[in-house]
Amino acid sequence: MRLRNISGSREIIGESRFVIHDPEAQKGNWHKIFGNNDPIRIEIGMGKGRFLMDMARMFPSVNYVGIEKYSSVLLRAIQKMEKEEKPLSNVRFIRMDAEMIGDVFGEGEVDRIYLNFSDPWPKDRHAKRRLPSREFLARYDGILKEDGQIEFKTDNEDLFRFALEELEPAGWKAERVSYDLHHDVDMRKDNIMTEYEERFSSMGNPIYKYVIVRQR
Repeated sequence: MRLRNISGSREIIGESRFVIHDPEAQKGNWHKIFGNNDPIRIEIGMGKGRFLMDMARMFPSVNYVGIEKYSSVLLRAIQKMEKEEKPLSNVRFIRMDAEMIGDVFGEGEVDRIYLNFSDPWPKDRHAKRRLPSREFLARYDGILKEDGQIEFKTDNEDLFRFALEELEPAGWKAERVSYDLHHDVDMRKDNIMTEYEERFSSMGNPIYKYVIVRQR
């Protein structure tokens, strides 16, 4: 997907109070950013921020950090936050590449990771760039607390099957798996949709989801 560059987006992001501008300096100290000891959950590739902000409203005693590499997309999330009658105090944004995540969060600092409709990187030579790949699972292992979870949703069946195949060699296991989330009575409970999810499901596309933990 080619993203349109929006003039001035980097400048707006650089001035936004909702964006953490020196995330590497916060490693191991994210509770100070939020001013509490509530759990910290992150969404990698948050898009326009709908999922993250809806989660923050539903769970005000959880802190959420949204990570997005594209300035033009992050800008939309900032604009949504600015339209809030009362900005969400438990949400912060970072503009960065997910490969740097180990430089930003400390060991065991994150409670849960959300991967929603990640770029499938369909060419085999790009498999290491896929967010549910074993390479990224190793990165997540370094920042998740001992019983931390990863939740992954996609409408791409090939990517989902790839993600499942990566679990065992990476030292993870699936606790819950659905090949049709919106028709899964148990897993659809309390499901918060992203912009992409609403669009794809309205077209009749099945949504795939897993919840994984480390192997014991």
